[in-house]
Amino acid sequence: MTRTLYIDADACPVKAEAETVATRLRIRMVLVSNGGIRPSANPLVDSVYVPDGPDEADKWIAGAVAAGDVVVTGDIPLAANVVARGARVVKHNGEVLTGGEYRHGARHAGSDGRPAQRRSVSPGRRADVLARRQIAVSGGA
Repeated sequence: MTRTLYIDADACPVKAEAETVATRLRIRMVLVSNGGIRPSANPLVDSVYVPDGPDEADKWIAGAVAAGDVVVTGDIPLAANVVARGARVVKHNGEVLTGGEYRHGARHAGSDGRPAQRRSVSPGRRADVLARRQIAVSGGA
């Protein structure tokens, strides 16, 4: 069962959709950002503001995540780190990352270890895919 839903929030286009899912499933959600994100009035949603700097939100999430948690991110190095700790990862477009992407990404990455950009999905489609991927959040198969 999912304990907490962490959102790598600085560039996350599906924060509202993720909050809807967290509310529906009655699980805690944590928005982690460098600031500039309005706090939610939802009692299930916490906001964590980290210092400015490269990968500060990623470092905070990696330090807080535990087995059974879910992280919404498009950051492949963060995803690899949290999957190794037993968490699940869902990209902003709803794609569930399982681990094989990281080896592929490392072979095709730039100097920062991130893979080349893939074709993105429209915001409306992204929300639809994320909602259909609830199974990853709810701890299902």
